[in-house]
Amino acid sequence: MAAPLVSVIIVNCNRAPLLEACLRSLLEPQGVPFEVIVVDNGSTDASAAVVESFAAPAPFAVTLLRNAENLGFCAANNQGIRASRAPFVALLNNDAEARPHWLAHLHSAFSDPDTGMAASKILVHDDPRVIDKAGHLIWLDGQNRGRGTGQTDRGQFDRREEVLWPDGCACMYRRAMLDEIGLFDEDLFAYGDDAELGLRARIAGWRCLYVPEAVVLHHRG
Repeated sequence: MAAPLVSVIIVNCNRAPLLEACLRSLLEPQGVPFEVIVVDNGSTDASAAVVESFAAPAPFAVTLLRNAENLGFCAANNQGIRASRAPFVALLNNDAEARPHWLAHLHSAFSDPDTGMAASKILVHDDPRVIDKAGHLIWLDGQNRGRGTGQTDRGQFDRREEVLWPDGCACMYRRAMLDEIGLFDEDLFAYGDDAELGLRARIAGWRCLYVPEAVVLHHRG
């Protein structure tokens, strides 16, 4: 098995059916060697069994880290990142499913050494004609919001362009950037985490590129 170029971190808590679909989506061609690290936050359902059953025949390395309780999104992602070994780290929500070559498309964003983050085109799972997020911006009222949320996808976000930071549901980070600025702020537990990390990265001079070819489907809500 080739050394991974990307470590994919999936945080889970009692979402066995969605987790299984998420993992299976990574069986589609991804175009780069990768490993998967699932961090389970104290699940009481069949989540651990799903990961163990999937890992045995998987064509890539799958590691399961089990917590006795729910430590939150930030702490669990940090666990996964610290346990990973690749030069690039991708986050994928357990209720999201990657389209083919999602990882390769995201990785292609990093040809510029100043790029530390890559954002996916995230579509609504139940109706992929609808955009969930196409990167994040800060709006005139001071709020951080995803671009295009709720809009019909008519190709209006089909151009590679700079955004402020990616949505943590499905993104990629350069490990060198994380080594410089630090990981997620665990005081947040969940929500606002991607914005806080993204702002720290931007202040430190790192850029984020939105990659419309890197598509995932997300179960909203």
